[in-house]
Amino acid sequence: MDERMIRFISALRAGGVRISLAESADAFQAVDTLGVQEREAFRLSLRATLVKDAASLPTFDELFPLFFDSADPQQPMFDATQEMSPEEAQMLAQMLRQYGEQLRKMMEKLLRGDQLSQQELDQLAQMTGLHRAQDMQYRDWYAQRMLRALRFKEVQEALREIMELLAKMGMSKQRLEQMQQLIQANQKALQEQVNRFAGQKIAENMSEAEPDAANLDDLMDRPFRALSDREMDILRKEVRRLANRLRSRIALRQKRAKSGQLDAKATIRANLKHAGVPIEIKHRDHRLKPKLVVICDISTSMRYCSELMLSLVYALQDLVTKTHAFAFIDHLEFISPDFAGKEPNAAIAAVLERMPPGYYSTDLGYALRQFTRQYLDTVDQRTTFILVGDGRNNYNDPALDAFQQLARRSRRMIWINPEPPMLWGSGDSDMLQYAPLCNHVVMAATLGELTEAVDQLLSQP
Repeated sequence: MDERMIRFISALRAGGVRISLAESADAFQAVDTLGVQEREAFRLSLRATLVKDAASLPTFDELFPLFFDSADPQQPMFDATQEMSPEEAQMLAQMLRQYGEQLRKMMEKLLRGDQLSQQELDQLAQMTGLHRAQDMQYRDWYAQRMLRALRFKEVQEALREIMELLAKMGMSKQRLEQMQQLIQANQKALQEQVNRFAGQKIAENMSEAEPDAANLDDLMDRPFRALSDREMDILRKEVRRLANRLRSRIALRQKRAKSGQLDAKATIRANLKHAGVPIEIKHRDHRLKPKLVVICDISTSMRYCSELMLSLVYALQDLVTKTHAFAFIDHLEFISPDFAGKEPNAAIAAVLERMPPGYYSTDLGYALRQFTRQYLDTVDQRTTFILVGDGRNNYNDPALDAFQQLARRSRRMIWINPEPPMLWGSGDSDMLQYAPLCNHVVMAATLGELTEAVDQLLSQP
Protein backbone atom coordinates (compact mmCIF):
# COMPACT_ATOMS: atom_id res chain seq x y z
CA MET A 1 0.00 0.00 0.00
CA ASP A 2 2.86 2.40 0.81
CA GLU A 3 4.33 1.94 -2.68
CA ARG A 4 0.93 2.55 -4.30
CA MET A 5 0.47 5.72 -2.25
CA ILE A 6 3.89 6.97 -3.33
CA ARG A 7 2.99 6.39 -6.99
CA PHE A 8 -0.39 8.07 -6.45
CA ILE A 9 1.28 11.16 -4.97
CA SER A 10 3.77 11.25 -7.86
CA ALA A 11 0.89 11.07 -10.35
CA LEU A 12 -0.91 13.92 -8.59
CA ARG A 13 2.24 16.05 -8.82
CA ALA A 14 2.59 15.22 -12.52
CA GLY A 15 -1.05 16.27 -12.94
CA GLY A 16 -0.29 19.72 -11.50
CA VAL A 17 -1.27 19.22 -7.85
CA ARG A 18 1.24 20.94 -5.56
CA ILE A 19 2.19 18.53 -2.75
CA SER A 20 5.03 19.18 -0.33
CA LEU A 21 7.04 16.53 1.55
CA ALA A 22 5.29 17.56 4.76
CA GLU A 23 1.87 17.03 3.17
CA SER A 24 2.95 13.61 1.89
CA ALA A 25 4.02 12.69 5.43
CA ASP A 26 0.65 13.91 6.75
CA ALA A 27 -1.12 11.62 4.27
CA PHE A 28 0.82 8.55 5.44
CA GLN A 29 0.16 9.46 9.07
CA ALA A 30 -3.57 9.89 8.42
CA VAL A 31 -3.76 6.50 6.72
CA ASP A 32 -1.84 4.87 9.60
CA THR A 33 -4.38 6.35 12.02
CA LEU A 34 -7.61 5.65 10.07
CA GLY A 35 -6.54 2.53 8.20
CA VAL A 36 -7.63 1.44 4.69
CA GLN A 37 -10.56 -0.83 5.54
CA GLU A 38 -13.18 1.89 5.15
CA ARG A 39 -12.73 3.07 1.56
CA GLU A 40 -14.52 6.42 1.96
CA ALA A 41 -12.60 7.31 5.11
CA PHE A 42 -9.37 6.35 3.32
CA ARG A 43 -10.25 8.52 0.32
CA LEU A 44 -11.21 11.52 2.46
CA SER A 45 -8.03 11.24 4.55
CA LEU A 46 -5.91 11.43 1.39
CA ARG A 47 -7.97 14.24 -0.06
CA ALA A 48 -7.79 16.30 3.14
CA THR A 49 -4.02 15.98 3.42
CA LEU A 50 -2.98 16.20 -0.25
CA VAL A 51 -5.42 18.65 -1.87
CA LYS A 52 -5.17 22.32 -0.95
CA ASP A 53 -7.54 23.98 -3.42
CA ALA A 54 -10.75 23.22 -5.30
CA ALA A 55 -9.00 23.35 -8.68
CA SER A 56 -7.06 20.19 -7.77
CA LEU A 57 -10.12 18.16 -6.76
CA PRO A 58 -10.98 16.92 -10.30
CA THR A 59 -7.43 15.57 -10.71
CA PHE A 60 -7.63 13.80 -7.35
CA ASP A 61 -11.09 12.36 -8.06
CA GLU A 62 -9.97 11.03 -11.45
CA LEU A 63 -6.71 9.46 -10.28
CA PHE A 64 -7.87 7.96 -6.96
CA PRO A 65 -10.00 5.10 -8.41
CA LEU A 66 -7.29 4.29 -10.96
CA PHE A 67 -4.81 3.55 -8.16
CA PHE A 68 -7.05 2.16 -5.43
CA ASP A 69 -10.05 0.59 -7.21
CA SER A 70 -8.12 -1.63 -9.61
CA ALA A 71 -9.41 -4.77 -7.90
CA ASP A 72 -13.03 -3.90 -8.67
CA PRO A 73 -14.63 -6.48 -10.96
CA GLN A 74 -15.03 -5.39 -14.56
CA GLN A 75 -18.39 -5.45 -16.32
CA PRO A 76 -19.11 -9.11 -17.19
CA MET A 77 -19.17 -10.38 -20.76
CA PHE A 78 -21.44 -13.14 -22.05
CA ASP A 79 -21.16 -15.99 -24.54
CA ALA A 80 -23.77 -15.18 -27.19
CA THR A 81 -23.18 -18.53 -28.93
CA GLN A 82 -23.72 -20.76 -25.89
CA GLU A 83 -27.31 -21.78 -26.67
CA MET A 84 -26.91 -22.07 -30.44
CA SER A 85 -27.88 -25.34 -32.10
CA PRO A 86 -25.19 -27.17 -34.13
CA GLU A 87 -26.87 -25.97 -37.33
CA GLU A 88 -26.88 -22.34 -36.17
CA ALA A 89 -23.25 -22.60 -35.04
CA GLN A 90 -22.30 -23.96 -38.46
CA MET A 91 -24.14 -21.12 -40.21
CA LEU A 92 -22.35 -18.57 -38.04
CA ALA A 93 -18.93 -20.13 -38.63
CA GLN A 94 -19.54 -20.08 -42.39
CA MET A 95 -20.46 -16.38 -42.30
CA LEU A 96 -17.41 -15.46 -40.24
CA ARG A 97 -15.07 -17.03 -42.78
CA GLN A 98 -15.88 -14.31 -45.33
CA TYR A 99 -14.17 -11.64 -43.20
CA GLY A 100 -10.45 -10.91 -42.84
CA GLU A 101 -8.46 -12.37 -39.97
CA GLN A 102 -8.37 -9.23 -37.80
CA LEU A 103 -12.10 -8.55 -38.15
CA ARG A 104 -12.96 -12.20 -37.60
CA LYS A 105 -10.93 -12.44 -34.38
CA MET A 106 -12.58 -9.36 -32.91
CA MET A 107 -16.05 -10.58 -33.92
CA GLU A 108 -15.38 -13.94 -32.29
CA LYS A 109 -14.28 -12.19 -29.10
CA LEU A 110 -17.52 -10.23 -28.92
CA LEU A 111 -19.60 -13.29 -29.73
CA ARG A 112 -17.90 -15.48 -27.12
CA GLY A 113 -17.59 -12.72 -24.51
CA ASP A 114 -13.78 -12.76 -24.32
CA GLN A 115 -12.04 -9.66 -23.00
CA LEU A 116 -8.79 -8.35 -24.43
CA SER A 117 -5.73 -10.03 -22.94
CA GLN A 118 -3.03 -8.03 -21.17
CA GLN A 119 -0.70 -8.72 -24.09
CA GLU A 120 -3.22 -7.31 -26.56
CA LEU A 121 -3.72 -4.22 -24.41
CA ASP A 122 0.02 -3.67 -24.14
CA GLN A 123 0.39 -3.99 -27.92
CA LEU A 124 -2.36 -1.40 -28.43
CA ALA A 125 -0.62 0.92 -25.96
CA GLN A 126 2.60 0.65 -27.97
CA MET A 127 0.82 1.17 -31.29
CA THR A 128 -1.14 4.24 -30.19
CA GLY A 129 1.54 5.92 -28.05
CA LEU A 130 -0.40 5.34 -24.82
CA HIS A 131 2.66 3.77 -23.19
CA ARG A 132 4.25 7.25 -23.02
CA ALA A 133 1.18 9.41 -22.41
CA GLN A 134 1.22 11.51 -19.24
CA ASP A 135 -1.83 13.74 -19.59
CA MET A 136 -5.14 12.46 -18.25
CA GLN A 137 -7.21 14.90 -20.31
CA TYR A 138 -6.44 12.74 -23.37
CA ARG A 139 -7.65 9.52 -21.76
CA ASP A 140 -10.81 9.30 -23.87
CA TRP A 141 -8.90 10.19 -27.01
CA TYR A 142 -6.40 7.36 -26.45
CA ALA A 143 -9.25 4.95 -25.72
CA GLN A 144 -10.92 5.91 -29.01
CA ARG A 145 -7.59 5.53 -30.80
CA MET A 146 -7.21 2.01 -29.39
CA LEU A 147 -10.73 1.09 -30.51
CA ARG A 148 -9.92 2.49 -33.95
CA ALA A 149 -6.81 0.28 -34.12
CA LEU A 150 -9.10 -2.66 -33.29
CA ARG A 151 -11.37 -1.56 -36.18
CA PHE A 152 -14.21 -1.52 -33.66
CA LYS A 153 -16.72 0.33 -35.86
CA GLU A 154 -16.11 -2.08 -38.73
CA VAL A 155 -16.60 -5.00 -36.34
CA GLN A 156 -19.90 -3.55 -35.14
CA GLU A 157 -21.10 -3.11 -38.71
CA ALA A 158 -20.04 -6.65 -39.64
CA LEU A 159 -21.92 -8.09 -36.66
CA ARG A 160 -25.06 -6.21 -37.73
CA GLU A 161 -24.71 -7.73 -41.18
CA ILE A 162 -24.41 -11.21 -39.68
CA MET A 163 -27.54 -10.70 -37.56
CA GLU A 164 -29.46 -9.71 -40.70
CA LEU A 165 -28.19 -12.77 -42.58
CA LEU A 166 -29.09 -15.09 -39.70
CA ALA A 167 -32.61 -13.63 -39.71
CA LYS A 168 -32.92 -14.30 -43.46
CA MET A 169 -31.70 -17.86 -42.94
CA GLY A 170 -34.50 -18.60 -40.49
CA MET A 171 -33.18 -17.94 -36.97
CA SER A 172 -36.04 -17.10 -34.63
CA LYS A 173 -36.72 -13.47 -33.74
CA GLN A 174 -36.48 -14.25 -30.00
CA ARG A 175 -33.06 -15.90 -30.42
CA LEU A 176 -31.79 -13.02 -32.55
CA GLU A 177 -32.91 -10.42 -30.01
CA GLN A 178 -31.21 -12.37 -27.24
CA MET A 179 -27.95 -12.54 -29.22
CA GLN A 180 -28.09 -8.84 -30.06
CA GLN A 181 -28.54 -7.92 -26.39
CA LEU A 182 -25.59 -10.07 -25.36
CA ILE A 183 -23.38 -8.70 -28.15
CA GLN A 184 -24.26 -5.10 -27.23
CA ALA A 185 -23.43 -5.83 -23.59
CA ASN A 186 -20.09 -7.33 -24.68
CA GLN A 187 -19.32 -4.29 -26.84
CA LYS A 188 -19.98 -1.95 -23.93
CA ALA A 189 -17.85 -4.10 -21.61
CA LEU A 190 -14.95 -4.09 -24.08
CA GLN A 191 -15.16 -0.31 -24.49
CA GLU A 192 -15.10 0.09 -20.70
CA GLN A 193 -12.11 -2.25 -20.46
CA VAL A 194 -10.18 -0.17 -23.01
CA ASN A 195 -11.14 3.12 -21.33
CA ARG A 196 -10.14 1.85 -17.91
CA PHE A 197 -6.84 0.50 -19.21
CA ALA A 198 -6.09 3.85 -20.86
CA GLY A 199 -6.69 5.66 -17.58
CA GLN A 200 -4.60 3.20 -15.57
CA LYS A 201 -1.74 3.37 -18.06
CA ILE A 202 -1.66 7.17 -18.10
CA ALA A 203 -1.83 7.23 -14.29
CA GLU A 204 1.05 4.75 -14.14
CA ASN A 205 3.10 6.88 -16.54
CA MET A 206 2.36 10.01 -14.50
CA SER A 207 3.54 8.28 -11.33
CA GLU A 208 6.84 7.38 -13.02
CA ALA A 209 7.46 10.83 -14.52
CA GLU A 210 10.60 12.61 -13.42
CA PRO A 211 9.84 15.63 -11.24
CA ASP A 212 12.35 17.83 -13.05
CA ALA A 213 11.99 19.20 -16.58
CA ALA A 214 12.09 16.52 -19.21
CA ASN A 215 15.29 15.97 -21.12
CA LEU A 216 15.14 18.07 -24.28
CA ASP A 217 16.73 15.42 -26.50
CA ASP A 218 14.11 12.93 -25.34
CA LEU A 219 11.29 15.41 -26.02
CA MET A 220 12.58 16.03 -29.55
CA ASP A 221 12.08 12.32 -30.25
CA ARG A 222 8.83 11.89 -28.33
CA PRO A 223 5.65 11.48 -30.42
CA PHE A 224 3.29 14.45 -30.34
CA ARG A 225 0.48 12.26 -29.03
CA ALA A 226 2.58 11.38 -25.95
CA LEU A 227 3.42 14.96 -24.95
CA SER A 228 1.96 16.50 -21.82
CA ASP A 229 1.03 20.17 -21.65
CA ARG A 230 4.18 20.88 -19.63
CA GLU A 231 6.39 19.17 -22.20
CA MET A 232 4.65 21.02 -25.01
CA ASP A 233 5.51 24.32 -23.32
CA ILE A 234 9.17 23.29 -23.35
CA LEU A 235 9.03 22.48 -27.07
CA ARG A 236 7.31 25.79 -27.88
CA LYS A 237 10.37 27.57 -26.51
CA GLU A 238 12.71 25.18 -28.32
CA VAL A 239 11.04 25.93 -31.68
CA ARG A 240 12.54 29.45 -31.64
CA ARG A 241 16.06 28.09 -31.25
CA LEU A 242 15.48 25.46 -33.91
CA ALA A 243 14.12 28.10 -36.30
CA ASN A 244 17.22 30.28 -35.87
CA ARG A 245 19.48 27.33 -36.58
CA LEU A 246 17.40 26.29 -39.60
CA ARG A 247 17.41 29.84 -40.96
CA SER A 248 21.21 29.97 -41.01
CA ARG A 249 21.52 26.54 -42.60
CA ILE A 250 18.90 27.10 -45.30
CA ALA A 251 20.11 30.63 -46.13
CA LEU A 252 23.64 29.32 -46.62
CA ARG A 253 22.45 26.60 -49.01
CA GLN A 254 20.37 29.11 -50.95
CA LYS A 255 23.34 31.47 -51.24
CA ARG A 256 25.52 28.70 -52.65
CA ALA A 257 22.80 27.80 -55.16
CA LYS A 258 22.11 31.32 -56.45
CA SER A 259 23.12 30.41 -59.96
CA GLY A 260 20.70 27.51 -60.07
CA GLN A 261 21.29 24.09 -61.63
CA LEU A 262 23.29 23.58 -64.82
CA ASP A 263 21.03 23.62 -67.89
CA ALA A 264 22.79 21.18 -70.23
CA LYS A 265 20.54 21.73 -73.27
CA ALA A 266 20.74 25.54 -73.07
CA THR A 267 24.52 25.33 -72.65
CA ILE A 268 24.90 23.17 -75.79
CA ARG A 269 22.69 25.49 -77.85
CA ALA A 270 24.52 28.61 -76.67
CA ASN A 271 27.93 27.16 -77.58
CA LEU A 272 27.13 25.92 -81.08
CA LYS A 273 28.79 29.11 -82.36
CA HIS A 274 31.95 28.10 -80.48
CA ALA A 275 32.07 24.68 -82.19
CA GLY A 276 30.59 23.05 -79.12
CA VAL A 277 33.27 24.31 -76.72
CA PRO A 278 31.40 25.19 -73.46
CA ILE A 279 32.54 28.79 -73.14
CA GLU A 280 29.12 30.09 -72.03
CA ILE A 281 27.55 28.15 -69.18
CA LYS A 282 23.77 28.38 -68.80
CA HIS A 283 21.80 27.67 -65.64
CA ARG A 284 18.16 27.08 -64.95
CA ASP A 285 16.30 29.83 -63.14
CA HIS A 286 16.54 29.22 -59.41
CA ARG A 287 13.69 30.24 -57.17
CA LEU A 288 15.36 31.02 -53.87
CA LYS A 289 12.20 31.62 -51.89
CA PRO A 290 9.31 29.17 -52.26
CA LYS A 291 5.67 30.17 -52.08
CA LEU A 292 3.75 28.09 -49.54
CA VAL A 293 0.17 27.10 -48.93
CA VAL A 294 -0.18 25.22 -45.64
CA ILE A 295 -3.39 23.48 -44.56
CA CYS A 296 -3.32 22.07 -41.03
CA ASP A 297 -5.68 19.74 -39.22
CA ILE A 298 -6.11 21.26 -35.73
CA SER A 299 -8.46 18.61 -34.34
CA THR A 300 -7.65 17.05 -30.97
CA SER A 301 -5.34 14.39 -32.42
CA MET A 302 -3.36 16.84 -34.58
CA ARG A 303 -3.20 20.06 -32.60
CA TYR A 304 0.37 19.81 -31.29
CA CYS A 305 1.84 18.71 -34.61
CA SER A 306 0.03 21.47 -36.54
CA GLU A 307 0.91 24.15 -33.99
CA LEU A 308 4.63 23.33 -34.11
CA MET A 309 4.55 23.13 -37.90
CA LEU A 310 3.01 26.59 -38.17
CA SER A 311 5.46 27.88 -35.55
CA LEU A 312 8.41 26.75 -37.65
CA VAL A 313 6.99 28.07 -40.91
CA TYR A 314 6.18 31.51 -39.52
CA ALA A 315 9.53 31.74 -37.75
CA LEU A 316 11.18 31.25 -41.17
CA GLN A 317 9.12 33.80 -43.10
CA ASP A 318 12.19 35.65 -44.35
CA LEU A 319 13.05 32.51 -46.36
CA VAL A 320 9.58 32.31 -47.98
CA THR A 321 8.01 34.55 -50.61
CA LYS A 322 4.51 34.19 -49.20
CA THR A 323 2.66 31.82 -46.88
CA HIS A 324 -1.08 31.28 -46.96
CA ALA A 325 -2.03 29.31 -43.84
CA PHE A 326 -5.34 27.51 -43.34
CA ALA A 327 -6.77 25.37 -40.55
CA PHE A 328 -9.64 22.91 -40.57
CA ILE A 329 -11.62 20.59 -38.39
CA ASP A 330 -15.14 20.35 -39.80
CA HIS A 331 -14.62 23.40 -42.05
CA LEU A 332 -11.75 25.49 -43.41
CA GLU A 333 -10.61 28.88 -42.15
CA PHE A 334 -7.93 31.26 -43.47
CA ILE A 335 -5.68 31.89 -40.45
CA SER A 336 -2.74 33.92 -41.80
CA PRO A 337 -4.22 37.14 -40.30
CA ASP A 338 -4.22 35.47 -36.86
CA PHE A 339 -0.41 35.23 -36.98
CA ALA A 340 0.15 38.94 -37.61
CA GLY A 341 2.07 40.20 -34.58
CA LYS A 342 1.33 37.10 -32.48
CA GLU A 343 3.22 34.08 -31.27
CA PRO A 344 2.10 30.93 -33.14
CA ASN A 345 0.75 29.24 -30.00
CA ALA A 346 -1.30 32.37 -29.18
CA ALA A 347 -2.53 32.45 -32.79
CA ILE A 348 -3.54 28.78 -32.62
CA ALA A 349 -5.38 29.45 -29.35
CA ALA A 350 -7.32 32.25 -31.07
CA VAL A 351 -8.21 29.93 -33.95
CA LEU A 352 -9.40 27.22 -31.55
CA GLU A 353 -11.77 29.68 -29.93
CA ARG A 354 -13.52 29.86 -33.29
CA MET A 355 -12.97 26.18 -34.14
CA PRO A 356 -13.14 24.15 -30.91
CA PRO A 357 -11.82 20.61 -31.44
CA GLY A 358 -14.03 17.60 -30.82
CA TYR A 359 -14.04 13.86 -31.36
CA TYR A 360 -15.22 12.58 -34.74
CA SER A 361 -15.82 16.05 -36.17
CA THR A 362 -12.98 16.15 -38.72
CA ASP A 363 -14.08 16.49 -42.34
CA LEU A 364 -11.06 16.91 -44.62
CA GLY A 365 -13.06 16.33 -47.78
CA TYR A 366 -15.36 19.25 -47.03
CA ALA A 367 -12.35 21.47 -46.23
CA LEU A 368 -10.70 20.59 -49.57
CA ARG A 369 -13.84 21.44 -51.54
CA GLN A 370 -14.18 24.69 -49.61
CA PHE A 371 -10.56 25.55 -50.48
CA THR A 372 -11.07 24.93 -54.22
CA ARG A 373 -14.19 27.11 -54.18
CA GLN A 374 -12.76 30.06 -52.24
CA TYR A 375 -8.96 30.03 -52.30
CA LEU A 376 -7.87 28.30 -55.49
CA ASP A 377 -6.14 31.48 -56.71
CA THR A 378 -3.50 31.09 -53.94
CA VAL A 379 -2.11 28.03 -55.75
CA ASP A 380 -0.05 28.21 -58.93
CA GLN A 381 3.00 26.58 -60.50
CA ARG A 382 5.30 28.31 -58.00
CA THR A 383 3.42 26.99 -54.94
CA THR A 384 4.52 24.23 -52.62
CA PHE A 385 1.28 22.87 -51.17
CA ILE A 386 1.68 21.34 -47.70
CA LEU A 387 -1.03 19.40 -45.90
CA VAL A 388 -0.46 18.51 -42.25
CA GLY A 389 -2.88 15.85 -41.03
CA ASP A 390 -3.41 12.18 -40.27
CA GLY A 391 -5.68 11.59 -43.28
CA ARG A 392 -8.60 10.54 -41.08
CA ASN A 393 -11.94 11.73 -42.37
CA ASN A 394 -14.57 10.05 -40.15
CA TYR A 395 -15.83 8.07 -43.17
CA ASN A 396 -16.80 11.29 -44.98
CA ASP A 397 -16.20 11.90 -48.69
CA PRO A 398 -12.40 12.33 -49.10
CA ALA A 399 -12.89 14.68 -52.10
CA LEU A 400 -10.06 13.06 -54.05
CA ASP A 401 -11.01 14.98 -57.19
CA ALA A 402 -10.46 18.30 -55.38
CA PHE A 403 -7.17 17.08 -53.96
CA GLN A 404 -6.02 15.90 -57.39
CA GLN A 405 -6.90 19.32 -58.86
CA LEU A 406 -4.70 21.01 -56.24
CA ALA A 407 -1.87 18.54 -56.87
CA ARG A 408 -1.93 19.28 -60.63
CA ARG A 409 -2.08 23.02 -60.08
CA SER A 410 0.79 23.28 -57.55
CA ARG A 411 4.53 22.85 -58.05
CA ARG A 412 4.80 20.23 -55.32
CA MET A 413 2.27 18.49 -53.08
CA ILE A 414 3.71 17.45 -49.73
CA TRP A 415 1.81 15.64 -46.98
CA ILE A 416 3.16 15.56 -43.41
CA ASN A 417 1.53 12.80 -41.36
CA PRO A 418 2.39 11.92 -37.72
CA GLU A 419 0.81 8.45 -37.97
CA PRO A 420 3.01 5.44 -38.83
CA PRO A 421 2.34 3.89 -42.26
CA MET A 422 1.06 0.71 -40.62
CA LEU A 423 -2.06 2.65 -39.52
CA TRP A 424 -2.71 4.22 -42.93
CA GLY A 425 -5.89 2.80 -44.41
CA SER A 426 -7.17 1.48 -41.07
CA GLY A 427 -10.55 2.59 -39.79
CA ASP A 428 -11.48 5.99 -41.21
CA SER A 429 -8.01 6.69 -42.64
CA ASP A 430 -8.04 7.73 -46.33
CA MET A 431 -4.25 8.15 -46.42
CA LEU A 432 -3.67 5.33 -48.89
CA GLN A 433 -5.93 7.14 -51.38
CA TYR A 434 -4.25 10.53 -50.92
CA ALA A 435 -0.63 9.32 -50.89
CA PRO A 436 -0.33 8.41 -54.64
CA LEU A 437 -1.41 11.97 -55.53
CA CYS A 438 1.45 13.56 -53.53
CA ASN A 439 5.03 14.26 -54.60
CA HIS A 440 6.24 13.44 -51.11
CA VAL A 441 4.62 11.92 -48.02
CA VAL A 442 6.64 12.48 -44.86
CA MET A 443 6.02 10.79 -41.53
CA ALA A 444 6.75 13.32 -38.80
CA ALA A 445 5.57 12.10 -35.40
CA THR A 446 8.14 14.10 -33.38
CA LEU A 447 9.52 17.65 -33.38
CA GLY A 448 12.86 16.28 -34.57
CA GLU A 449 11.25 14.66 -37.62
CA LEU A 450 9.09 17.73 -38.26
CA THR A 451 12.14 20.03 -38.17
CA GLU A 452 13.95 17.80 -40.65
CA ALA A 453 10.92 17.84 -42.96
CA VAL A 454 10.70 21.66 -42.90
CA ASP A 455 14.44 21.88 -43.53
CA GLN A 456 14.11 19.71 -46.64
CA LEU A 457 11.05 21.38 -48.11
CA LEU A 458 12.52 24.90 -47.74
CA SER A 459 15.86 23.82 -49.17
CA GLN A 460 14.52 22.35 -52.39
CA PRO A 461 13.91 24.62 -55.40
